[in-house]
Amino acid sequence: MFVLTTTLRGLSQDPAGHLLHWPPSFPPPAAGASMATDCRILPRPSWTRADLLRFPPPSSPPPPHRPAWNRYRPSESMTGLLIALFGGGVPAGFAALFTRIANETSGIPSLQILLFRCVLHLFSLSCIRYQKIPCCGPPESRKRALFHAFVNVISIGFAYTSFMVVPSGNATTVRKGSSTVCSILLAFCIENYRLTGYDWFGLVGSTLGVLIMVVPDLLNLDQSTQLYDAVGYILACMGGVLLALGLVIFRGLDFPAKLVTVVFLFGMVGGLLCLPAMFLLQHPVVPVDPLTWVCVAAISTCALASFLCASYAVTKVHPALVCAVLHSEVVVTLALQYYVLQEAVTPFDITGAGVILGSIAIITAQNISCDAPEDEEGVA
Repeated sequence: MFVLTTTLRGLSQDPAGHLLHWPPSFPPPAAGASMATDCRILPRPSWTRADLLRFPPPSSPPPPHRPAWNRYRPSESMTGLLIALFGGGVPAGFAALFTRIANETSGIPSLQILLFRCVLHLFSLSCIRYQKIPCCGPPESRKRALFHAFVNVISIGFAYTSFMVVPSGNATTVRKGSSTVCSILLAFCIENYRLTGYDWFGLVGSTLGVLIMVVPDLLNLDQSTQLYDAVGYILACMGGVLLALGLVIFRGLDFPAKLVTVVFLFGMVGGLLCLPAMFLLQHPVVPVDPLTWVCVAAISTCALASFLCASYAVTKVHPALVCAVLHSEVVVTLALQYYVLQEAVTPFDITGAGVILGSIAIITAQNISCDAPEDEEGVA
């Protein structure tokens, strides 16, 4: 210990015995001399005892190892498309089946089914009260939110009526096809959004699949019910146009908790519109068999899930792509139409459904990407 102390003391003193400090100070170069020409012998840097005894700070521990499946997360566009595919399209396909069964069982009209669905939407008021937010949204966005609710109520009313007039698969096909075309037109006219080549290929393919399924049925309409079927197809087309318009309007809303707000406004506006219209335009019934009540509950639940997922998806990806992915409802409806309702499915329907599925696969595969979590992005 004595030898180490003596050595450190010798290193920390100059020959004259004065204490040296770190970092050492060097005299400035002479005036007019550069670093290259200044050949003076600089003094040797001196070390103090504290410098020799100083330890480096402890290094931060490495980040925990993540498994391969949890190392990356889907991107926002991929998340939106998956939500629209499995949460928006598939439940909506079951809603068309239950609407047809309820109408054939007890003759319940479409507006009465829509009224029951609006009552289910009104239960979102409890969530709004819990979050202590305005029921109709902030004042600057209230008119657009109310208009969004009005457009969606009319769109769903047209869709439910068309399901009872024409085969549910054909009505769903016309509605989704018109919504996709309208979304593309709105993307050009309203939004400054550029679609990629793969997106255009998928959109054109899904529209082509719709035409393959619909055009042969339109050319072979029964002469006795031709006018009746034409009205059903027109209602389905108008429902698709209003669906696309509603998605674009919702994408433009910008305030917290807008999803819960539009759910409540749908129930409020729908109840105010359907209640008088149901008595003026249709003949409401009181269902007595349990099957009708089960179908009405299933319709309301599936439609609410589809509404929430489609509305959330348009906040992540363009409405035109959402409408194209929602064509999965057509495939589900056709399958249920054939296996449950025992309605005929033509080769054109099968071909069109295959084209639609291929188009959805192209759009989804083009948007497949994964983002690394923030803690690993910094390390990489």
